[in-house]
Amino acid sequence: MTDTLRTSPAAPATRKNLITPARRTALLCGVAVVAIVLLSTFSLTHSDIPMSASVALRALVGSGDGGSVLVVQEFLAPRVAAGIVAGAGLGVAGSLLQRLFRNPLASPDVMGITGGASFGAVSLLSAGASQLLIPLGALAGGLLAALLLGVFAWRSGLSVTRLVLVGLAVQAGLAAAVNFMVVRFPTELAGAALQWTTGSLYGRTWTEVWAAAGATLLVLAVAFCLHRRLAVLDLGDESAGALGMNTSVARLQLLVTAVALASLAASITGPVGFVALAVPHLVRFLAGPPTLGTLALTGLTGAVLLLASDLIVQHLLPVEGLPVGAVTATLGAPFLLALMIRQGRPVDRSTA
Repeated sequence: MTDTLRTSPAAPATRKNLITPARRTALLCGVAVVAIVLLSTFSLTHSDIPMSASVALRALVGSGDGGSVLVVQEFLAPRVAAGIVAGAGLGVAGSLLQRLFRNPLASPDVMGITGGASFGAVSLLSAGASQLLIPLGALAGGLLAALLLGVFAWRSGLSVTRLVLVGLAVQAGLAAAVNFMVVRFPTELAGAALQWTTGSLYGRTWTEVWAAAGATLLVLAVAFCLHRRLAVLDLGDESAGALGMNTSVARLQLLVTAVALASLAASITGPVGFVALAVPHLVRFLAGPPTLGTLALTGLTGAVLLLASDLIVQHLLPVEGLPVGAVTATLGAPFLLALMIRQGRPVDRSTA
């Protein structure tokens, strides 16, 4: 009887029909990579100077006529690369923050980190610093925003309402400071600083992209190395402490990593909203519980979302020159409202 049960043909058939979470995540990562390739190709071939995919790819490597090479290498390719780098950084940063704070509303734009990064970048720009130093200014501004959030929000606990209200206040205050500096800029600098008021991929240069991309790849590697600590923290502070982890140090490391990723993204795009907030939720819905694989999927999905939003700005909207941040913010506002309603936690009127 035992041998019959072990050799039953139904058992292997059932196992073959099962898709494990790891396989599903790998499949979704493959789909995201294909989507990035297709969106990037479309961006390179559909511009003010349309060209075929073969011509665009040859121009990307420096082959073909000089006009195509100039358009692709100097105008189109940096914009695509900026979208991929910034989208991946924002997606992973949002995932780290939401798991770190155990809060579905935690994201760089809601917590004011992208506003701080914009403030730091514009401050350096106003001082006449080199473009290579802009990521450092953005990182310093993001850390400043995180510090302000800690001073005003953590003192009374990390409730959803307080985190969101303080984060939005920090974001608004720093955005006002950026707007003030833009107004005070000379005319030739005001246009260059305008991206840090709404978020845009327009006019990116390889100087900006290479500096931010190199730093982002380094910080992403750190994030993946720290994932095991994040997984232990998911068990709760008591369980993590029982396993010998210094939870305070681990949380600080993960927080700095998330702030660095969001700040580097903002250094090339400005304060692009919605991506870091929505992508982790979308990945959890598609791939299930968080793993190292889903963290990679989050970065890829962030890149897909930002590239797709930029294509919407360029080709589907009747208004020319609209920044990509306007599209993501339009999508993000109702999403944020839905998340807040889902929490079901009304504001404490006694402290209002």
